[in-house]
Amino acid sequence: MLEENRRPLVIGGVAVAVIVVLIGSILLFRGGSQTKLIVQSIPGDLTLRLDGHEIPANGEIKVKSGRHTLEGSRRGFQSYSQDIDLTGDALQYKMYLYANGPDGYEWASKNPEQERELEAEAGRHFDEMQARLLAKYPVISYLPYIGDGFEATRETSKTDPKNPEAISLGIEVFGPQGKAKALEWIDGYGWDPSTLDIIWTTGK
Repeated sequence: MLEENRRPLVIGGVAVAVIVVLIGSILLFRGGSQTKLIVQSIPGDLTLRLDGHEIPANGEIKVKSGRHTLEGSRRGFQSYSQDIDLTGDALQYKMYLYANGPDGYEWASKNPEQERELEAEAGRHFDEMQARLLAKYPVISYLPYIGDGFEATRETSKTDPKNPEAISLGIEVFGPQGKAKALEWIDGYGWDPSTLDIIWTTGK
């Protein structure tokens, strides 16, 4: 008897979820040129939102061209959001979340193939980010560096600490000539100190 009473509630819940996705889709599709968005998500049952409207976590939809925000979330995983530019005929996007809680770790143990894909994606993403950082900050290939009266190291960005693709150049100065020697070192490679977000400190 209880099972029979519960069934309409389950069906009603599913229907509401479908309606929410459809309403969000209508709002996203209305007017202007459209671009096909093809999404692959791991884990496959994460909640995916585009500009705050829930959309299918896997598959393809057509969305108004322009700038949008994708957000992925699931219990036991670290949420992630990214702005994307939808132009042209189609855009393929992978929304991968990484476990940071018991539910996520349990999922990983039960889905080893997808977990391996996550690890491979994390490695690829790290390599790509390092390449972008090196192109933006050539100085990091020489760090850490100990010079005449100073030591230079890579530090978290002081102006944009939450941005993983921004760094600061930490320079600890020893003695009265340390700062001048550090600036000579920077100039010797043709780097512009104004672009390096330098954190100056004085050593003991």
